[in-house]
Amino acid sequence: MTLRSCLFAAVCAAPLAGCGEDPPPPPVVRPVLSVVAEPADAKRIGFAGVVEPRYQTDRAFQVLGRIISRNVDVGDLVKVGQTIATNDPLTYQLAVRSAQSEVVTAKSQLEKTSAQKDRTQTLVKQGVYTQADLDAAQQALDAAAASVQQAEARFAKAKEQLGYTTLAADLDGVVTAVYAEVGQMASPGMRVMTLARTDIREAVVDVPDDVAQALAPGAPFRVALQADPTVVADGKVREIAPEADAATRLRRIKITLERPQEAFRLGATIFAAPQRPTGDPSIELPTTSVFERDGAPRVWIVDKNGKTVRSVGVEIAHRDARIVRLSGGVPAGERVVIAGANSLSEGQAVKLGAGE
Repeated sequence: MTLRSCLFAAVCAAPLAGCGEDPPPPPVVRPVLSVVAEPADAKRIGFAGVVEPRYQTDRAFQVLGRIISRNVDVGDLVKVGQTIATNDPLTYQLAVRSAQSEVVTAKSQLEKTSAQKDRTQTLVKQGVYTQADLDAAQQALDAAAASVQQAEARFAKAKEQLGYTTLAADLDGVVTAVYAEVGQMASPGMRVMTLARTDIREAVVDVPDDVAQALAPGAPFRVALQADPTVVADGKVREIAPEADAATRLRRIKITLERPQEAFRLGATIFAAPQRPTGDPSIELPTTSVFERDGAPRVWIVDKNGKTVRSVGVEIAHRDARIVRLSGGVPAGERVVIAGANSLSEGQAVKLGAGE
C-alpha cells in the first residue's frame, strides 16, 4: 500500500473510532412539591363553628298533667320566675281541698282528746279514775297530735304539687327550643323547653386531632362572624374534648367569648382562628419539608429560576406531626421543597408542580 493510501485510511478511520463512544447521560430532573415560606401569623388557620350558650337548662313539669297554656316561644326573652307554661291544675286543687279538710278534722280531734285528757287528770286527782286511765288519755292525745302533723304534711305536699302545675323560668335568658304543645300530656321530667343564658356565650368549633393536641385551655382565639367578618371578638379556649368524634374524627373545643358584641347571637355561624404572639417572626412549614444531615435539620430551597435546589440549615422552634415552626434559617418569600426532601442532592435539577 502506498503512503497516500495509508493516510487516506487513517483519516477515514478517525471519525469511525469516535462514533463508538457513548455520550454522557443528561442530568436527572426530579419533580417536587414546594411552597413559599410565609410568617406563621400570615398562614393562620381557622375553623367554622357556631355561637352557643355556656349555660342552658331543660325545663320540665314535675307532675303529670295536660298542658293548658304555653306563654313563650323560641326566641322569646324570659326573666327568673316568669310563668312559661301551665298544666291543668283541677286534680291538684281538689287534692289541696281534701288535704285541708283532713287538717281541720285532725285539729278537731286533737282538741277533743286534749279536753278528755284534762278531765281524766282531774278525776284521777279526785280518786275516780286510776293512773292507767290518765295514761290512756295521754296516749290518745299524743296520737291526735301526730295525726295533725301528718295531715298538715299532706296538705303542704298537696299545695307543693299544685305549684308544680306552673312551670317558671329559672334564669334570665332566651328560649332556644320547645318540645311540647298545648293539649299534650306532659309526664314528670319530660322536656317542655330549653332556656339559655345570653350573658356568657361561646364559640363551638370542631378541629382535627393534631390541632387540638397543640392547644391548651386558655389558648387565645380570634372569632369573626361569617356573615360580617369585620365583626370580631377575642376568646379563650375553655374546654377541649378528650376524644375525637367517632364519625368525623374531629375534636370539639369551646371558646369563651370576651365582651362579644350583640351581633354574636346564639346560633350565629362564626370563623375561629388561633392567635399567634404579636411579633412572632417564625416560619411555619409542613413537617415533611425538614430532613437531617449530620444530625442537623435542613430544608431544600429552590433557586429563583426554579431549576435547582440547595440545602440550608434551620432552627426549629416547635414541631409536631403536622407542622414545623422555624425560628431561623429560611427567610420569608423563599420557595421550600415539601415533598421528596430525602431523595434530593445539592444542585439537583428539579421540576416544580403545575401552578408553582
